[in-house]
Amino acid sequence: MEIASKTKHVELIAAELNINSRGVANTIKLLDEGATIPFISRYRKEMTGNLDETQITAIRDLSVKYVELDKRKETILSTIEEQGKLTDELRARIIACYNPTELEDIYLPYKPKRRTKATIAKEKGLEPLALLIFKQQERNILAKAEAFINDKVADADEALAGARDIIAEWISEDEKARNVARKHFRKSAFIKSKVVKGKETEGIKYSDYFSWEEEVKRCASHRFLAMQRGQDEGYLRVSITPPSEPVIEELERLFIRSNGEAAEQLRLAIADSYKRLIEPSIENEFTAALKEKADDEAIRVFAENLRQLLLSPPLGQKSVLAIDPGYRTGCKVVCLDPQGNLLHNETVFPHPPQSEQGKAMSKISALVDTYKIEAIAIGNGTASRETEALIKRIRFNRDVKVFVVSEDGASVYSASPVAREEFPEYDVTVRGAVSIGRRLMDPLAELVKIDPKSIGVGQYQHDVDQTKLKGSLDQVVESCVNHVGVHLNTASKHLLTYVSGLGPQLAKNIVEYRAQNGAFRSRDELKRVPRLGEKAFEQCAGFLRIAEAENPLDNTAVHPESYHIVEKMAADLGCSVVDLIRNEELRAKIKLEKYVTDKVGLPTLNDIMQELSKPGRDPRKAIKVFEFAEGIFSIDDLKPGMVLPGIVTNITNFGVFVDIGVKQDGLVHISQMANRFVSNPLDVVKLHQHVKVKVLEVDIPRKRIQLSMRDVEQ
Repeated sequence: MEIASKTKHVELIAAELNINSRGVANTIKLLDEGATIPFISRYRKEMTGNLDETQITAIRDLSVKYVELDKRKETILSTIEEQGKLTDELRARIIACYNPTELEDIYLPYKPKRRTKATIAKEKGLEPLALLIFKQQERNILAKAEAFINDKVADADEALAGARDIIAEWISEDEKARNVARKHFRKSAFIKSKVVKGKETEGIKYSDYFSWEEEVKRCASHRFLAMQRGQDEGYLRVSITPPSEPVIEELERLFIRSNGEAAEQLRLAIADSYKRLIEPSIENEFTAALKEKADDEAIRVFAENLRQLLLSPPLGQKSVLAIDPGYRTGCKVVCLDPQGNLLHNETVFPHPPQSEQGKAMSKISALVDTYKIEAIAIGNGTASRETEALIKRIRFNRDVKVFVVSEDGASVYSASPVAREEFPEYDVTVRGAVSIGRRLMDPLAELVKIDPKSIGVGQYQHDVDQTKLKGSLDQVVESCVNHVGVHLNTASKHLLTYVSGLGPQLAKNIVEYRAQNGAFRSRDELKRVPRLGEKAFEQCAGFLRIAEAENPLDNTAVHPESYHIVEKMAADLGCSVVDLIRNEELRAKIKLEKYVTDKVGLPTLNDIMQELSKPGRDPRKAIKVFEFAEGIFSIDDLKPGMVLPGIVTNITNFGVFVDIGVKQDGLVHISQMANRFVSNPLDVVKLHQHVKVKVLEVDIPRKRIQLSMRDVEQ
């Protein structure tokens, strides 16, 4: 049964997103053909009307939603048809409906149900009585009820009660009645949270919500998720309802058209219908909608944090000494070459209980000399500040920059199958130190090996829809990898997995081909990789770089399908492609309009020119050295009024967490982020940004630090 055409979907999506329908139709066509979002946004601008990744993602998600809705309609139509109740009018209405809530309302009277109070009453033969009451035309309902007394119905009161059960179900399945309730929920519902009796001590971390009440429309997503988590863990009871009297009054106005006995029975049925059937149903509906909204918001914040983290400035290919600091178990030290290969590892014990500071300093000094170390990476976990202070006391005979690096996720990586495959002969501490060093050299290349959820830049990541979270985070990783580009001859299979059009199997095949045949000499050679066909080549080629390729365009974001355009430009100017890349004056002579065709427009040509001006350049910013305040090592050293340097470690809707070097991040509440109103923390700061903060309050027992950026010069 054909429910709808693609044309209808295109029309709906174009209207919802305010995007030209041609761009929507072409985007859906490209997605259906297997094109990836990074590929479409980068290399098919003419087809989409220059849509960005966010818009293409929205088109994809809505397209999936409407396809699923059409499948749901097919199920509904066949179910009603089996009951013999499908009229032409009903069919037309279902087919024309594109609102999921409205669709389920239409279906509700026909939906197979478990045995209810209403079905029991119908079995007793009480439906005609219910109909009499509902029509409100009979004056003496009590007398009519007596006619229904039989071996299943003891008296008139039981007959009336059964009739009311039937009416209550009718009202609960009435679209208008449900929309009345929804209107009140939207306008005046309150979310209430109470502690479960006897769980006060056990659930103390939810004490803010032991007796909480606020309008639903004012409830922030993080508060909703916190209450939901408290409920799931058995410490809180959460309800979402509007005041019931105004809803019941409006329902009475909708259904009651007389003043007699029937009206009175109807009034009782309406109150019962609302409290027993409609209110719980709409509450579930609203809770699900709020949960979805809160999930989307939490996932959006998480995704943005992850994007910023993945695009953190890289140190680049330098010789690095990395330290995973510790007290009792010592500091694990590793030396890495510019490609991130492990050259040396050992453990030093500069901190208590051993306190072998002199021995550790001379050892590290010797390693810096031996391996020509250019930078030192120190993990930001246990003993980080003490280790940093020790390193800064060493007088090296070369310029060595010292960086403190986030350890979030390093322990997850060190115990993962990926790490075991890379370093089967080393324990987790060595692998963790290697991860810290590599993260400094290239955060993106290292972080793709870790489950994004474990990186530590989200809030409530375990409470949100896990499928949706994974999809969103994987897409962010894919977007970042393709935005930066990947060096084909040095990339790990984990990094290659996220390149447009590849995936785990093709990434593995590329690495194996490289191991057997040596470095790739051209992009075209990719076609020799087993199972890498024309489609995969089209999708991936533009995002893969070959630094020493014969064709200089192989080290740019210019797609092989456009090489002939650049070659034509060079031929028209009587020079080589290399000359064109090196000489800005030559490029300035190019008249782009001359190269416009029915397939290639100015957006692609402008991209090509931009790429020729900076071929293969990393779009990420340059890395900066950061230093914490001297003499501040623990929460006990903090005093209100202190102004300290810090690093932004996490961004939420309610503020940002900042590492000030005391092993406990402080919170800058959104109200303390600037001398102006801030609606979104991302408008003020980015992840890993260096900031200055003032200490407002220190709660040592609860390990809470309140910070402010107001009146603090950045």
